[in-house]
Amino acid sequence: MKVLVAVKRVVDYNVKVRAKTDGSDVELNNVKMAINPFCEIAVEEAVRLKEAGTASEVVVVSVGDKSCQEQLRTALALGADRGIHVEADGRPEPLEIAKLLKGVVDTESPELVILGKQSIDGDNNQTGQMLAALAGMGQGTFASEVSVSDGTVQVIREIDGGLQTVSLSLPAVVTTDLRLNEPRYASLPNIMKAKKKPLDAMTPADLGVDIKSHVELLGVTPPPERSAGIKVESIEQLVDKLKNEAKVIS
Repeated sequence: MKVLVAVKRVVDYNVKVRAKTDGSDVELNNVKMAINPFCEIAVEEAVRLKEAGTASEVVVVSVGDKSCQEQLRTALALGADRGIHVEADGRPEPLEIAKLLKGVVDTESPELVILGKQSIDGDNNQTGQMLAALAGMGQGTFASEVSVSDGTVQVIREIDGGLQTVSLSLPAVVTTDLRLNEPRYASLPNIMKAKKKPLDAMTPADLGVDIKSHVELLGVTPPPERSAGIKVESIEQLVDKLKNEAKVIS
């Protein structure tokens, strides 16, 4: 069974995101970048399926400029077998990315596609669902447990009311939630081996997709700074401030 995993390059989750001084975008100069945490969970799950003998090959794909190859190499160091870089400039939107991934799916014919449920920059939570619809595959989103057997994948989903179990016929699309697994660290030997693993480049034209932007970024501003809190000496003083200053009670 071939597993295809999509990964996205984002600002490392440990980094405090800052707006540019002109407010035109997020500051990315000299900022540490990493694999989106949910995508890292997707890579880990695919590698575990391979280690269990369920999957025979793990292919990772990323959409973006040439800098995405850094994250693809990281995914290869984590255990993926080969990478595909779909070269796209600018800021591709979820639907365009889903169309590009659909083209990769048509080329690679994977039995299982695993994506992070959302990226920590756009927070859209759309690409996996759009891909499943475009590819005509069943989808198991927000997965906290995945098991594959006899041509089906069983997904335990995290939903508002608790957990839901769905059984999907392969091929299928699964999107990962935080509690699915804990990603491993890439060892130095595997990082060195990853440099020799195949990484193919494709263009949207190769996949028959025309990328068009439908959203315009008008500006990025940091949230307003919160004012410092104060201490009060008595309940009476607290009530007075809530009533006359904050005006949250009457």
